[in-house]
Amino acid sequence: MDFLSTTFFFIVAIFILVTAHELGHFLTAKLFGMRVDKFYIGFDFFEKRLWKKTIGETEYGIGAFPLGGYVKIAGMVDESLDTSFQSGEPQPWEFRAKPVWQRLIVLAGGVTMNLILAAVIFIGITLVLGESRTSVNNPAFIEKGSVFESMGMKTGDRLQLANGKPLDSWEEALDPELFTARSLRYTLLRNGKSVTVEAPSNIMSKINTNKSLGIRPIVPPVIDEVLEKMPASSAGIKSGALITAINGKNVSDWTEVVGIISSNAGRPIIITWLHLKAPQKGKTITAEEIRANGESLVTTVVPNASGKIGISLKQTIETERRKLNVPESMISGVKQTWKMSAMTVQGFVKIFTGQEDFRKSVGGPIKIAKIASQSAEQGPVSFLYFLSMLSISLAIINMLPVPALDGGQFVLNGIEGIIRKELPFEVKMRIQQIGMALLMALFAYILINDIFNP
Repeated sequence: MDFLSTTFFFIVAIFILVTAHELGHFLTAKLFGMRVDKFYIGFDFFEKRLWKKTIGETEYGIGAFPLGGYVKIAGMVDESLDTSFQSGEPQPWEFRAKPVWQRLIVLAGGVTMNLILAAVIFIGITLVLGESRTSVNNPAFIEKGSVFESMGMKTGDRLQLANGKPLDSWEEALDPELFTARSLRYTLLRNGKSVTVEAPSNIMSKINTNKSLGIRPIVPPVIDEVLEKMPASSAGIKSGALITAINGKNVSDWTEVVGIISSNAGRPIIITWLHLKAPQKGKTITAEEIRANGESLVTTVVPNASGKIGISLKQTIETERRKLNVPESMISGVKQTWKMSAMTVQGFVKIFTGQEDFRKSVGGPIKIAKIASQSAEQGPVSFLYFLSMLSISLAIINMLPVPALDGGQFVLNGIEGIIRKELPFEVKMRIQQIGMALLMALFAYILINDIFNP
């Protein structure tokens, strides 16, 4: 995708996530009778804003800097570092005048809303599409240079166990929770023999470095349609054919076929393929059946100048999609949110303990923008999954007990509840200033890291 598309989807993602987060603070503040002075999506630094409108006591607006947002609650020490309210006595509508338990709920409102957003997305996708299960009977395709290849996995391996637990589906085998576990071992079936491989402790960093997972089910190169007046049709290749070799090199996956054909534009290639003479009508044809009973043929084809021969893929992977009702979808969505949240926490623990490379594991606005555009390019479902994961990450980050984050504010207000008196204003302001400085420095580091480690 081009720069404009990348920017657009980045802004859409940030707009949705920040709106949800700040709405959580806004609604809980209103619930307890606190006055909300501002509700902004994006920051209005230097009074630069795209739009604003005052409704009642609150100014709503869209700031010119689309890297976050904020809700300004009266009587609260926040990102604005506003001190004007301190000169007077606490008013009933101010944050500082409310009981500690109400303040804590308001501070937790943003995180809670981000988790709710993720759950709603998971529930919606599950309700519409159901749960997908791809059988582990489909053997693995291992990308060259991937972390799975370095572990000793090979294309054609069949996954059996993960950390000793039997696997029924690829979804279980690639559960993100496995990648943040203390250790990860796969037991595979290779040429009738059982093989065990172990993942490195920094598997997430390696996956992020390669920018792809590096493992998936093999997609057998079975041809669905042969386009008329294209090289494959002219050479006599038929629909339903299974390509087994090109130029004498065995191929087992559609990606291999596309790669070889596209790299030989205008040059003749020799394709070996299998085809069933008389397939039964109405019966689903599998790659295994074609291999077992197909007639072997060899054809010379010359890809056109674009590196294409005019064939499309026939989906033969064993996938089951189970439709769920509303209660089942809700349970599934909540479980997914919990699992992804736990996985994110475990990921942060690995980063902070040095098991994962910080530079490769943390992304800033540039990396987020790239992932947003890539996920949007793959379709709305992929983009929604990306949004849910980013929403969970935003929630977990804000839980950290760092000054200027919700978690830091939560700790300070919790301390006030324990000691039953307000901390000195100067102390809270100094802590907030230090927190803001630390966050700005971290943001600058992450931005530079994005630029030099794309």
